Amino acid sequence: MANIHSILTPSMILCTLLLHLSLFPSTISSISSIHDLLKSKGLPAGLFPKNVVKSYNLDKNGHLEVYLERPCVAKFETWVFFDTIVKANLSYGGLIGLEGLSQEELFLWLPVKDIIVYDPSSGLILFDIGLAHKQISLSLFEEPPLCTPQGLLMENDEIKESGFRIDSRFSSL
Repeated sequence: MANIHSILTPSMILCTLLLHLSLFPSTISSISSIHDLLKSKGLPAGLFPKNVVKSYNLDKNGHLEVYLERPCVAKFETWVFFDTIVKANLSYGGLIGLEGLSQEELFLWLPVKDIIVYDPSSGLILFDIGLAHKQISLSLFEEPPLCTPQGLLMENDEIKESGFRIDSRFSSL
């Protein structure tokens, strides 16, 4: 009778593994966009812009990396700066330990540390900017915003020079 080790060659094991992966894809890899991923995790789709996201990676531990074509700014209640890579730990209802995302407050760009939806029925989302916590209406984040290149701002659907640039060394303090 043949030994199991002599029957299972490395190439057979590899073929079996590839077949298994193709037949049973993980739910994470089947989610097509970052916006769909956010919705599946109890977060609004509009936390990331719609026009500059190239791709994202989410590992099995929930570490999320979102890759953007370029740094840009988007208008929500205030201006938000997105670096070319935004990192966070994604859990249901939260992006924790954010890097690469800053929010303008009183002419200062402050790094956003966490974004949390504690109770969707409250209609509020919490932004932790380190020095303070800010609760904002969830309705502002229903639709992904347009993100304009760094140094350009949108006003009344027109792009204009802002007269300032955000130094990337300070965007993820």
